[in-house]
Amino acid sequence: MKGLLFLVFFFLLVLRGEVKAQEIRISLPEIQRKGGISIEEAIFRRRSVRSFRDEALTLQELSQLCFAAQGITDEDYGFRTAPSAGALYPLKLYVVVGKVEGLTPGVYLYHPERHELTKAKEGDQRPALFRVALQQNSVREAPVVLVFTAIYERTTRKYGERGIRYVHMEIGHAAQNVYLQAESLDLGTVAIGAFLDNGVAEVLGLLKNEAPLYLMPVGKPKH
Repeated sequence: MKGLLFLVFFFLLVLRGEVKAQEIRISLPEIQRKGGISIEEAIFRRRSVRSFRDEALTLQELSQLCFAAQGITDEDYGFRTAPSAGALYPLKLYVVVGKVEGLTPGVYLYHPERHELTKAKEGDQRPALFRVALQQNSVREAPVVLVFTAIYERTTRKYGERGIRYVHMEIGHAAQNVYLQAESLDLGTVAIGAFLDNGVAEVLGLLKNEAPLYLMPVGKPKH
């Protein structure tokens, strides 16, 4: 009887948000360090792509994209693929999944230190994201939308108001990495800054101190 009462009490806490249900953790495939094209060719070919074929990404492709955006390149010091003022890393990366082989639709958070995803929200959130992104079709069409957010306090705590500028520099570095990785994988993407901040925060379930900065739909381009 006591055991049953404990389970009921625990379930009520979960419903009230005081205790989180066990996270669904997805390990991403190991990173491939050599691509099909040179960095010079990727730079030359890079363009913004806004129209995508109705085809799923592979888990390997998603792994490469997440790593390019925020992956760790030095396990001893925790340095990442994009430079960060004071190595403070204010950025977070969410993956809004519509069609990825081996993943159910939903919102996932990328964890660079483990190179894995945890599921933050169930269901295909692309239609909702499309609405708060001023109805830009690329958000609805792409099989995946990468969403960069920032916790400014991680940087401004050390650098004051100028830290805001440093965060904005960092998001540019990270986004360019995604562009070049997409080119290497024969994928396309576009950096989107036009959206309703509060709307994106609601769709993703962001923390109060988290600000959305960029949406990057990714998929196979329509030619």
